[in-house]
Amino acid sequence: MAKFLSRDINLMEFQISHSNKQKLKPFYDDPDSMLPDVEAYASWLLKHPSALNSFDCIMKEAKGKKVVVFLDYDGALSPIVEDPDKAFMSTEMRAALREVAKQFPTSIISGRSRDKVKEFVQLNNVCYAGSHGLDIMQPPKSRDKKGNEGAFQPAKLFLPAIQEISMELEHKIRETQGSKIEDNMFCISVHYRQVPPQDQGNLKEKVKSVVENRPEFRLTEGKMVIEVRPSIEWNKGDALNYLLHTLGFSNADDVLSLYIGDDQTDEDAFKVIAGKREGFPIVVSSIPKETKAWYSLRDPSEVLAFLLRLAKWNKSQASFLQLDYI
Repeated sequence: MAKFLSRDINLMEFQISHSNKQKLKPFYDDPDSMLPDVEAYASWLLKHPSALNSFDCIMKEAKGKKVVVFLDYDGALSPIVEDPDKAFMSTEMRAALREVAKQFPTSIISGRSRDKVKEFVQLNNVCYAGSHGLDIMQPPKSRDKKGNEGAFQPAKLFLPAIQEISMELEHKIRETQGSKIEDNMFCISVHYRQVPPQDQGNLKEKVKSVVENRPEFRLTEGKMVIEVRPSIEWNKGDALNYLLHTLGFSNADDVLSLYIGDDQTDEDAFKVIAGKREGFPIVVSSIPKETKAWYSLRDPSEVLAFLLRLAKWNKSQASFLQLDYI
């Protein structure tokens, strides 16, 4: 599959590891990201070309294959905003995602709780995986005869301890101005976007103090958020593999996976796709960053454009097949 990669980059060294119209002002984690270094970004794009500009090249590899779509939510389908409870996706994005999901198996793998991300997306033809893949809704073809969703939850035994930690964190940081705890079921997210800069270090120390004597849990950091997660070998890459398996694609050689995400946690999924060499990892970023992704999109508006083009491409392929048959 290396033939479709025309750029001079050694991409094959990766190994497998495990309707709302409200306008929201994006929140920038780093003030410098508002005015990125144009030259540095242009140089970065040489290594991670625009997935929009390279669309024809990407989809050339999809002909005759089963395309499977995976997306993160925050930063990909919705903008990063100051208040995580207001990270709504646009009506246009929802319509585009609905159309893509009609044509391809589509899953959202988010750090949010599964119920929360489903509440944001409001689509029934999408498979949802919450808590960074620790809570996965069974795809429709894997449900029982009554259509019950069910869920795969590899960290279910950790729930009582997670609830205990959540209550302890509430007590520890309640006086920290601007802090916010989000219960994501198998992951506790402590947001500090609105915490004064001089208090952020102290907040992190408080969170660390709650976990330091609990070896069964670990801390990870994202965009202005610190998270408490079970210390098990499971991530978004494992969730991707699980979903491919339940969809019946794990051993197929005619599958092409597209994964679009912006977060550090998405890198595990990028690594899986890069290792399999059966798809395209696409990072969403407006600034240069270290990533295992092969292609890039600048922001959610470009994700929207990519999804619209993907849906249109599939319809055009269906039309060509009909003409050939006639």
